[in-house]
Amino acid sequence: MTKHLISLAAALALSSPIAAQEEGETPRPSPNEIVAKAGADEWAVVAPEDLLVMTLAPDAEGNPREVFIQLMPAPFSEKWTANIRTFARSGWFDDITVNRVQDNYVVQWGDANYDNPESDGPPKALPEGLVETSEEDYVLAYTPDMFDKLWASRGRRDAIQRLMPTTRAAPGWTGFDDPYANGFAFVGAMPVAMDFTDGEIIVEQVNQTTGAIVKYKDHATGPSSVWPIHCYGMVGVGRNLSPDAGTGAELYTVIGHAPRHLDRNIALVGRIVEGIEHLSSLPRGKGQLGFYEDEGMRTPILSVRVASDLPENDRPEFEYLDAGGPTFADYVKARANRRDPFFNVPAGGADVCNVMVPVRRVAE
Repeated sequence: MTKHLISLAAALALSSPIAAQEEGETPRPSPNEIVAKAGADEWAVVAPEDLLVMTLAPDAEGNPREVFIQLMPAPFSEKWTANIRTFARSGWFDDITVNRVQDNYVVQWGDANYDNPESDGPPKALPEGLVETSEEDYVLAYTPDMFDKLWASRGRRDAIQRLMPTTRAAPGWTGFDDPYANGFAFVGAMPVAMDFTDGEIIVEQVNQTTGAIVKYKDHATGPSSVWPIHCYGMVGVGRNLSPDAGTGAELYTVIGHAPRHLDRNIALVGRIVEGIEHLSSLPRGKGQLGFYEDEGMRTPILSVRVASDLPENDRPEFEYLDAGGPTFADYVKARANRRDPFFNVPAGGADVCNVMVPVRRVAE
């Protein structure tokens, strides 16, 4: 399994909430302190082809504003990410605007005259070479190269697991109960959720007496369908009513409580890895759904570029923590049971949007 296609393969067993730090006990590190000590070999580079650099107009004090977006890795949302690269490379994104800021929900940007109840001008002509998109691609069938470990109500487990009593959780186990899905994992730095199905598998076992390999049928459960998750900072594609699935011309990012009800209903194409404060701090729109009624409130977007198209010396570089490594295991444990000095009561668990993969900029 490569660092680009990884799961939440953390060697972690969460029990019931543990006691808070006792008097005289050595202080436990915070999640950030744990991540800071990760070895260089535990970080994976974000490919320049998978990184967008969005430059907004300077703020009122003249300070520059840039937003960096990591695109979803294959095989997820490939048609939309291909279109987004086409929009960026054709210059179509240049001089669009942020048109919608809805509190505790999303910030949306694109052509101000496209599907905007507060505008009535002609929409911008789309570039050539766009790929036709379909809502059928919101959800993918599971394949073994996506991830081999996942998290569910029984905690960490193999993606494909035999249905035997020994696989059940011990009493007091604190897992990851998710009202929106049966389990979750990570592909690259992106969170994904899934449903399970039960099926028949062929099990091979060595006879301890004869050494012969014995094959027999058994039942197992594993992921059937997999889809990206709406956590804070994730980037999605605006669309009209079904069957329209959007082209990638209109994009939004989550700036509030994770709207997981949108999962499987809209294409997710990536995640903001730096600069989200330039979007989340914008004034809220007062029109329908947070659209700006006053054109002067719209923040101009000067350009959007694929990082691989920039001169090599000007390319920003980012890394994400390998979710299959030992540091990530300790990081998740700390997120689920905070025992650093500030905390009195460890939570005993965490949801997927609370354990997102850390991302950092590579020092210049």
